[in-house]
Amino acid sequence: MTTVAVLCDAPSEGVLADLASSTPLTEGETADLYAAMCADVFRAVETSASDLLVNYRPDESGEPEAELRALADAALEDPDGVRYETQAGSTFAGRIGNTITHLLESEEESSAMAVEPTAPFLTRGVIDGLMMKLRRSDVVLGPTSEGRVYAAGFSAPIDFEEAYTPPAVETLTARANDAGLDVDYGPMTAVIETGTDLAGALAFVRARDRAGREVPQHTAACLGDLDVTLVEADGDLSLRKADTDSP
Repeated sequence: MTTVAVLCDAPSEGVLADLASSTPLTEGETADLYAAMCADVFRAVETSASDLLVNYRPDESGEPEAELRALADAALEDPDGVRYETQAGSTFAGRIGNTITHLLESEEESSAMAVEPTAPFLTRGVIDGLMMKLRRSDVVLGPTSEGRVYAAGFSAPIDFEEAYTPPAVETLTARANDAGLDVDYGPMTAVIETGTDLAGALAFVRARDRAGREVPQHTAACLGDLDVTLVEADGDLSLRKADTDSP
């Protein structure tokens, strides 16, 4: 069974700084949204045919493992089946590389995948589809907007140094090619990391809810609590909060 490592920060103020600075959300509200997305991603991995590893960054000012365990305990049917390990490395790419390489080489996993906790629309079907592709290709990437990736699966390691340099989907592909590895791709799936991402996700959640389709439960509930609305002006969308913006 493939291990899926969800690379998490502590769900506390300061996380997703770009989102907080480009939207009406406060840092506390951004942290709440991040926690909700983590819970939805944890649940998606649990329902798939994969093992869940919550790989978190150490934080001397808090207790990230305890906070993430609390999220998993509330979101999962079998929280005792989750592994928790700290990330090692000075850069984002380095931390992912250390995790993937450890799983493939030290634990002798046949394949391993790194997933972003900011991809609340991730489903069991998407994860299982990526895993099926990993049986035929050495590297499988899950692309999202602006050349980013929400998932990267490997059956063999690559040179991870600066491998997530934007556009990550292209850089990771190049590194896999340099290592003589085959690359395939999963479906586009949205992430929520910037104000533009949030506007699109909010519209999608509300559209799916109105159509009676499944939505990421925790993320949708959090967005509802935040009371964020979309405002259209001259063809552009912006975000507004009733309690911070004048009518």
